[in-house]
Amino acid sequence: MIRSLITMSLTSLLICAAPAMGQSQMLFVDARSTTVDAADRLEGTARDDALRLSKIPSAAWLAYGSPDFVEGKARDIVDRAAAAGQLAVLAIYNIPYRDCALYSAGGAIDSGAYHQWILGVARGIGGRPAIVVLEPDGLGVIPWHRTLGGDIEGCRPEGQDEAAAARRFEELRGAVAILSKQPGIRIYLDGTGSSWLAPGEIASRLIKADVAKVEGFFLNVSNFESDNRVVPYARWVSDCIALITRCGFDPRECPSQYGPATVDDEESWGETDKAYDRLFLRAGLKRDPSRQKHAVIDTSRNGRGSWKPPAGKYRDPEVWCNPPGRGLGRRPSLETGNPYVDAFLWIKVPGESDGKCLRGTAGPADPERGVEAPAAGHWFPAQARELIELAEPPLPPE
Repeated sequence: MIRSLITMSLTSLLICAAPAMGQSQMLFVDARSTTVDAADRLEGTARDDALRLSKIPSAAWLAYGSPDFVEGKARDIVDRAAAAGQLAVLAIYNIPYRDCALYSAGGAIDSGAYHQWILGVARGIGGRPAIVVLEPDGLGVIPWHRTLGGDIEGCRPEGQDEAAAARRFEELRGAVAILSKQPGIRIYLDGTGSSWLAPGEIASRLIKADVAKVEGFFLNVSNFESDNRVVPYARWVSDCIALITRCGFDPRECPSQYGPATVDDEESWGETDKAYDRLFLRAGLKRDPSRQKHAVIDTSRNGRGSWKPPAGKYRDPEVWCNPPGRGLGRRPSLETGNPYVDAFLWIKVPGESDGKCLRGTAGPADPERGVEAPAAGHWFPAQARELIELAEPPLPPE
């Protein structure tokens, strides 16, 4: 789903404070989740694995259907979560041209249909509390988008032109406007991940999508970057947004994982921390996480960090797509011990396939695994087994 693009855009809005998320509330464990559904169709060890994973809270994905359908779906989930005294996490995934019409293609037919669908989501949630993860890939993969450097990115669907990028921001701003009217919803926009966009690039996109009106951004969805990488990146994105919106900085000035740090050398990332310290000092601005934008981080499959494919083996290794040898990450929690991070969540449902990964070959089998993977969103028993066996921290014995 999420693929690698390294670049940086510009705009400016006021930052607004985000109150701390209540720490006493528990995340919703859905007895009717897609993981439970998968278990009902499986046998033996595969069934046991799915049932084991179903006991750990993960996001419910709302990704299709009419406005009336999604209204009923959202209402059912938040009703049952509220009855259990728990907090639902909803991943909203229906924006036009989602995933650039690739493995997870689909989405609403146009902007008007999308906003009607979002109205259905909002009606379904009503005044109940929920965390809303608004459009994975929504800001990382934008049709016909120009980077801060002026380059058109790789998502160029036929029948569209550069006006599609402006529509994407309008669609997200409209969704924010609709959902933010509901008092219990905490909204997070796409912040990509630590091996993807530079903080200045994603900060500029977040600002254009009205991050000022929501709690913050989400990171690492459907990706495998370790906490050691994603947590510093969350701080950099938040700091970069603050420097742009409160001091008028050009987003291209924001330090990143690509400089002064070296992206693959985590020991060098402290250099980027120091660079942000210098910028705040230069601006005469005191860093204040309580007033800055916060992150939620997907830890569903990042226990072993990212896959390093054999050098030169694949034309496109698709490191984000069902990589081998990965493990579950830290368990979902609203208690993070980090002022920039509101929650560690399982947003991508572990055990569900990323798609029919071909890694630049003709397929149909994934050449790294030697089997044809299930379509995106379908259960992948072999991957579920790997994630459990290689979990870090390990799953407790049953």
